[in-house]
Amino acid sequence: MSELTKENGSFGPADDMIEDATSKGQYDSKGDDNNEIRGFSADSLPPGYYRSRFFLGSVLAIGLGLWSGTAAFGYAAPILGVINADIGPDPNYVWVSLVYNTVLAVCVCLVGRLSDIFGRRYFFIGGGALSLIGCIVCATAKTIPVLIGGNVLLGAATATQLSFHFVMGELVPVRHRYVANAVVYLFTIPGSGLGPLIAQAFVSHHPNVSWRGTYYLLIATNTASLAAWVAFYFPPTFKQKHENDTISRWLKSFDYVGMFLFSSGFVVFLLGLSWGGSVYAWDSAHVISTIVVGFVVLVAFVLWECFMDLPEPFVPMRLFLNVEWVVSTVILGLGAGVYYAFSIIWPQQVANLYGNGDPIYAGGISVIVGLCIVAGQISAGFLTNYIGHNKYQILFSLVTGGGLLGAVAVGTPDNGNTVIALIVVGCFFIGWVESLAITNVTITVRDQQEIGVAGGIAGSVRSVICTILTAVYTTILSNRLGQTVPDQVPPALIDAGLPESSVASFLSALPLGPAALENVQGINEKVLAAGMRAYKVACSDAYRTVYLSTLAFTGLAIILSFIGPDIEKYLDGGVAAVLNGAETETEPFRDEKSVDEEKGT
Repeated sequence: MSELTKENGSFGPADDMIEDATSKGQYDSKGDDNNEIRGFSADSLPPGYYRSRFFLGSVLAIGLGLWSGTAAFGYAAPILGVINADIGPDPNYVWVSLVYNTVLAVCVCLVGRLSDIFGRRYFFIGGGALSLIGCIVCATAKTIPVLIGGNVLLGAATATQLSFHFVMGELVPVRHRYVANAVVYLFTIPGSGLGPLIAQAFVSHHPNVSWRGTYYLLIATNTASLAAWVAFYFPPTFKQKHENDTISRWLKSFDYVGMFLFSSGFVVFLLGLSWGGSVYAWDSAHVISTIVVGFVVLVAFVLWECFMDLPEPFVPMRLFLNVEWVVSTVILGLGAGVYYAFSIIWPQQVANLYGNGDPIYAGGISVIVGLCIVAGQISAGFLTNYIGHNKYQILFSLVTGGGLLGAVAVGTPDNGNTVIALIVVGCFFIGWVESLAITNVTITVRDQQEIGVAGGIAGSVRSVICTILTAVYTTILSNRLGQTVPDQVPPALIDAGLPESSVASFLSALPLGPAALENVQGINEKVLAAGMRAYKVACSDAYRTVYLSTLAFTGLAIILSFIGPDIEKYLDGGVAAVLNGAETETEPFRDEKSVDEEKGT
């Protein structure tokens, strides 16, 4: 595309570029080419584009939104017990996490597909407004059901906020997407990075606001993000995307059946996976029926999309014929799944083995997982183009990071520093993998005008993989604790002098803390020390099995990395979308024809 001109000589707006691209067949969604990435609005950006208020303001909106999205549940998750004690107790408090994660997983695909078609601006403004409302509902909640309702809103809103990878990615040239994502990842430091520490600080040091303070903070960040979306984010509109086409035509031809099958099947399937081992037993009718029904509906969705003659399918199935995109998506999910093992198990391990009863210290070392993941994501974004050989970076990082995290299995109650060192380096490299994989997902999309649906599906697949792996990890831990604690703790208690009749009382009091243990008949300092020591060793044996199980999933990711994409051949691609208004604040971009006209030749 050699000519990007406008009558005033400035950089042409998005609709002119789209018209030019369409005339050249770059937007032909029916065709496919195994080696060509098409659908770019422009080959390059004019000087000064990155300094325009529209671009900088959009980055601010995306970054603050990502902070709010990662913290929406990241702040509440470590202190759910505190929240339940304050406005409960209600056994249904586990639904706070269930509804949030399920709604998020479904809506991220909906946001990607719908905003591809109708334009992104109002979807993301709406997401910011919905997140603000959800935070207000949660901050003022008096009961657990109201808090659950607030998290339904937050889950839907977070689907827009965690879509940063394709929203940010389409605004910059392909080569710069890694750096662009790294800049946005900086905003996750106070969210997913320091989340547990911030939440615990509110509870411990600000008892007047306690857990509600986390939502007050998110009200502020969401307000700022929403203001930036409204003021600065002006991506291509529906008219610019589709020229003379009408919204009514798209609404009539939209694949409502496919959207319903996908959404309903996905919700039911994820709920079944999430219920297992937490709300209901894995062999219960609730779990089995929901998993089976959800899976059958998803199969029906795939058959519908593949065999029906749909003018506008909800999910273009040709995406799954793109091996490079599929591999990048699965690696993204497996890398995140390995991280989930540590984000779930490590805080428990800290509390049981290394916390020493100090909640602030425990919160401090609990955040190393999130912080090191973020550090790896940021470092990868800034350095990957300088290092080159993207495919081998992923391979090396998986081998190193996955191996070190598997080695955490050596952990005992006495070698906490060794465990921390392994986690720091291992999580850094897993973060490196995730940063490259999530960007590769957007780069390998054959038609860049489908970057939203491709990125959304990748997010949904990532959620499914993480949900499955989370279920595996928690089930392994629960089963192992059910073996190691009864096998190791009672003999230690009896040897220390505790009457056999009091052993069951001791085991029941363990989760309740020191105050409950003091009421066990026959307890003394010797018995307490022996019992706690045996309990810590039993827990470390259970954690060991979980960490060793991560090697199986890391191994699968390593195998897939050998057939991963050679990204370097795509790095000369252009820009998928240009912000309206930003071009008027940049230096004039003139082609050879306009220069000749000025010279009078």
